[in-house]
Amino acid sequence: MMEVHPDLRADTRWQLIERITASSPFQKSARLRDLLCFLAERTLHGQTQDLSEHHIGSAVFGKPQDYSVVEDSSVRVHVRQLRLKLHEYFDGEGREETAIVEIPKGAYTTLFRTVEQRAVPAPALAAEHTDPKRWLQLLPWALAALFFVTTLLSWFRHPAVSAPAPPPWPLAALFNSGSGPVQVVVADINYGMTRLINEQPITLDEYLSPAYRSGETLANAHPTAREARVTKYLSGSLLTSYADLVVVETLMRLSGNARDRLAIRSARELRPRDLEEGTFVFVGSPSSNPWVSYFQDKLNFQEHEGVVGESLKFFQNVHPKKGEQPTYQGLAFTGSSGEDYATISLLPLANGRGSVLILQGLQQEGTEAAGLFLGDAGNRKKLQEDLGISGSPAQPVYFEALIRTQAVAGAPNATSIIATRLIHP
Repeated sequence: MMEVHPDLRADTRWQLIERITASSPFQKSARLRDLLCFLAERTLHGQTQDLSEHHIGSAVFGKPQDYSVVEDSSVRVHVRQLRLKLHEYFDGEGREETAIVEIPKGAYTTLFRTVEQRAVPAPALAAEHTDPKRWLQLLPWALAALFFVTTLLSWFRHPAVSAPAPPPWPLAALFNSGSGPVQVVVADINYGMTRLINEQPITLDEYLSPAYRSGETLANAHPTAREARVTKYLSGSLLTSYADLVVVETLMRLSGNARDRLAIRSARELRPRDLEEGTFVFVGSPSSNPWVSYFQDKLNFQEHEGVVGESLKFFQNVHPKKGEQPTYQGLAFTGSSGEDYATISLLPLANGRGSVLILQGLQQEGTEAAGLFLGDAGNRKKLQEDLGISGSPAQPVYFEALIRTQAVAGAPNATSIIATRLIHP
């Protein structure tokens, strides 16, 4: 917790900040508590020059001084989540507060707004001061005025704008599980590039290690100056794929009236404790998004590969059913033509305190196809039929589906369902 000047502790606005950070919506998010305290402290001290995105990243999240806010969106992501948490507090525990804390969009200053009091209706006139005959004289004129106003409103009324629809199945299972954000974790292309350079896999533990994040992961113990520059760039930048952008765009469109609850994060920003609770969408396979490997042992269709960069990746069908293949092999590399495969999986967190949707393809074409598949109402209906469910179930129905797409020069099309499984937690 940051050191606070005694004068600040006597400020009722800071006391409100302390009540907010001590509330249940903030108990499991130390980063959001630190972020809110930093923004409020600088605002109350008039030090708004410190509230730039770059300075916040360095001061609150420990980013290096030369980091790029263009390539690293973590500050924007966390501020977006902070706004949601503030709404959650003032809609719940803080609904009786006399002031509201807001962070206006497009800024990082903290706004303290007094809650407007409801107007007290004026006391009714005593009966002895009213004249019934006068009311009868005015009644025709009042009715005529009411008719005139109603006619004008009907004449000039604009067509009603239809409200966005709620998220359809299976996204509804994520949005219905709570009021917090649905975190979309996109692939880390630099992680995939590092694997190819080293020609060996990188485990999730290695990915989270300080050595990986400092760029000390080259298999070559004596890298050239060029190799060292490339490694430093790969370890310090946040890049994702075109396929992931297509998936994110599809998810935003499907989210409808819950779109504001989507929070986009890079795989690089996630930590194991983040998976203790919440709802997530993981985009990519274990070879591009290492967090997907965290759930592989819960799935029937599991991604495998031989020598990194040389062998074709494939899905292993752990328990084949009649008519199914034991393995499904995809494209040789992204950008080629042929068949690629992907899986769409919905499963619970290990402790049951959240759900995870995984969209993973053997290549980028497969991942893109998985997102486009969910974006089509006919495909979603066919998937429900194959799983034996209908409508939007009140409780999550966990499943996995293997789909096949025919890719032509890097573009997926002609997607079909190959096999499905229900997952019983």
